[in-house]
Amino acid sequence: MLLINLNDTMKKLTISFLLLFLTATFMPLQVQAQSSDAHDKLKTEINKMVENVKEAETAVEKREILNTSFDKLITAFNRVESMNRVPESDKKALADFKNTIQEKKDELNGTNGYERVPDSQLNDFAQFAQQDIEQADRVVTISLTTALLIIIILLLL
Repeated sequence: MLLINLNDTMKKLTISFLLLFLTATFMPLQVQAQSSDAHDKLKTEINKMVENVKEAETAVEKREILNTSFDKLITAFNRVESMNRVPESDKKALADFKNTIQEKKDELNGTNGYERVPDSQLNDFAQFAQQDIEQADRVVTISLTTALLIIIILLLL
């Protein structure tokens, strides 16, 4: 009888160990995939901006699309930065990323020491801004939660 109880206990311990091992092994993969998804959604938003700029017929429409898109990103970053539960390291990364967006907006409009982007170069500027923002996105490291908050706020704006 003691042998049967010991055997059952060993089975339970083995199963528990396997569950813990599998959870520890696959959990980081799931978080990495979700984080990648959040960054991909941000890239999709920026890609939509570029496509909308290319489809716009006038320079005034192109500038409006770019300004609105930059403002949405800056607003989303500001809202996430103001949340108490966002880690300080994420807030610093968001501030850096937000500065990149603000510089693009300043360049577009010719403010803060930048020369205004000529109307004839707005499509190229949109693509350049996309590449620069995506490059900054690779350098800036934010947590999954913060990335998801940005996406949610962007979708609500």
